[in-house]
Amino acid sequence: MADLDLAAVRAFVAAVDEQQFSHAADVLGISQQAVSKRIAKLESHLGTALFDRVPAGIAVTAAGSRFVPHARSLLAVADAAVAAVHDTPRPLRVAVLGERDGVMERMRFYLDHSSDSDTEIVISNVFETSRDMVVHGRADAAFARAHGGPRPLPATIEAAPAYLDPAHLLVGRHHRLAGRSAVSLAELGELTVWIPGAGVPSEWADYYRELSDHCGVTVDTTPREKGPRPRPDGITAMVELIAESTTLCTISSDHFRNPWHPHIRRLPIVDPTPAYPHALLWSGGNPHPGLPHLIEHFRTSYDRTVASGCWIPDADRALFGI
Repeated sequence: MADLDLAAVRAFVAAVDEQQFSHAADVLGISQQAVSKRIAKLESHLGTALFDRVPAGIAVTAAGSRFVPHARSLLAVADAAVAAVHDTPRPLRVAVLGERDGVMERMRFYLDHSSDSDTEIVISNVFETSRDMVVHGRADAAFARAHGGPRPLPATIEAAPAYLDPAHLLVGRHHRLAGRSAVSLAELGELTVWIPGAGVPSEWADYYRELSDHCGVTVDTTPREKGPRPRPDGITAMVELIAESTTLCTISSDHFRNPWHPHIRRLPIVDPTPAYPHALLWSGGNPHPGLPHLIEHFRTSYDRTVASGCWIPDADRALFGI
C-alpha cells in the first residue's frame, strides 16, 4: 500500500473540525474543490467513505471516526518533525475548558514567572473537551479531570494533580438559604441544584452524578426558558435566572469567575467540602521541550493541605493524595 498523503490527512482533520468543506478550505487557505479532491483521494486510498453528505453539511462515518485519532497523531508527529529540523519548536499548547475557569489564573501566574516559555492557551468546548484535545494531539497538555467521561483516557496519557476547587452553592437573595453563611453537605443532599452543563456526557457530568450518589443531591440539567425579555446567553443568563428565583440554585466553584450580580448569595459547602479535581494531563511520549517545566511547576505548586477537608470521587483520591 502506498504511503498516506499528509495533505489529504490534514484536509480530512480540518473537515472533521469545521464540519463543512467550505470552512475547512478557509482554514487551510485552499479552495473547497481542493479539499474535496484531497478527501476523495484519501477515501480512495483507504477504500472506504470517511464522510456522509447531510443537509447541514457533512457527518463523519464510523470508519472516519475510527480514523480521526490516528490522523491527528500523524499530523502532530509530522509537525513536530518539521519543527525539530528547524530547531524552532512551536509554542507549547495548553488546553483549558474556558476563560472563566480557575486554571486561567494559575496559567497567568505560570507565564508571568516563566519568561522564556513560549506557551499558547487553547480554549476547548463541550464538543471537543480539553481531554479530547490532548488525546488527539491538538494540545500538549490539558487541565481536566483525569477520571470519568464517556471514554477512558488512553494508557499513554499521564496525570499530575493541579488543584482542588472547593464548591459553593449560589442562590438568589430571596431563596430560603440566602441568609446562611454556609450549607453542609448533608443539607445539600436535600436540594435540587440546576447544572445544565452536566447534561452533556463528560467527566464533569460524571462528577456531579457521583456527588449525587454520595450525598443525595438531585442534579437538574433541564434548560430554562429565558422569559419575555431578552437575556444574555450562557453563564450570565444562568446567573440572572438564579438571582431572580426563590427556588433555583446551582453549584459553582471557589475559583470559577462567575458574572457578578448584586442579588446572588454565595454559600460555601462544608463538612466536608466537595471539590472538583483538576489534573494536568499530557501524553507520555510528547517530546516538546517546554512540557517538563510546565509539569514540574504544577506538581510542586499543588497544595495537598486543601485535600484534608474535601470530598472528591473515589477514582480521583489517589492522584490527589486523599
